[in-house]
Amino acid sequence: MAQVPPPRWTEEQFAEDAAKSQALFSEARMGEPLEQYLDKFEEFRLAVDELIEGTVDLTLLKEHAVDLLVRSEMRTAIRFLASPWISEDDLKVLANTTLSAQRLRAEDGAGAQRVIDTILMGLDRSRFPWVSEDREPTQTEREVAVISTAALIATQKMQTARRNESKNEQEELVTDYLIGQDWTQVPTRTISTLNDAPAPGEFCRESKFGTRKADLIVRLQDGRVMPIECKVSNSFTNSVKRLNNDAAVKAKAWIAEFGTLGAVPTAVIAGVFKVHNLKAAQDDGLTILWAHNLDALGKFLEATKP
Repeated sequence: MAQVPPPRWTEEQFAEDAAKSQALFSEARMGEPLEQYLDKFEEFRLAVDELIEGTVDLTLLKEHAVDLLVRSEMRTAIRFLASPWISEDDLKVLANTTLSAQRLRAEDGAGAQRVIDTILMGLDRSRFPWVSEDREPTQTEREVAVISTAALIATQKMQTARRNESKNEQEELVTDYLIGQDWTQVPTRTISTLNDAPAPGEFCRESKFGTRKADLIVRLQDGRVMPIECKVSNSFTNSVKRLNNDAAVKAKAWIAEFGTLGAVPTAVIAGVFKVHNLKAAQDDGLTILWAHNLDALGKFLEATKP
């Protein structure tokens, strides 16, 4: 049986679907409940207020370093004292420590002291001007610092949650669609050769295919393997990272490892994308499907049946 080529799209088709995808993203984005943000804001307003008051306007941060850093919400508040805020991964490298309670308490709290020193080096002088000026803050300065810092944290937390939820939702969407097309989900596995892949008509999730991990791996009825990446982009800049610098790079690696007769690297995408970036990724061997049009996936799956 001759292998059916995966769908390929013209620039006009990409433009039409990109516009539809962006409209759906905007609709979902504006429909997010304000209450989620406000809950996060209030949680961290209280934490930042406690942090400033409990350390006498940040002057006693080092003295209370260990007790503060072992508390998750305080550790977050401390990371956001710097500008730009410092991620936990970066902080561990910069302070040469881990952020586990055991490590922070070890060596008389030397690791915790290094964490605070790192934060103070990047302290935002616009939000906390009194620290560098060695004086007490005014009531207004203190209130502005608390509100602005809580707003920064709440915004970042919402953005992270949105990305994770969108990706998870998209993976579930594709999973449900495959099951609806009579594909059978099987356990996760490491696939070093095509013999390790699921059987035709089966798929698995979050598995390593060759040297790279895929969100889903589908075995087509003609024997080829379709590794699928689920990508959600909230901006044109973000789309390059997720589509061209990630999914398309994986596609080239999979084709190099398994060949075009063995692999059909695919991305199911949603959100905001530029046409020329979509075209470039497709030219790199990536099959592109849209979350709002999974029927295109269904048609291809059906075409691979003998």
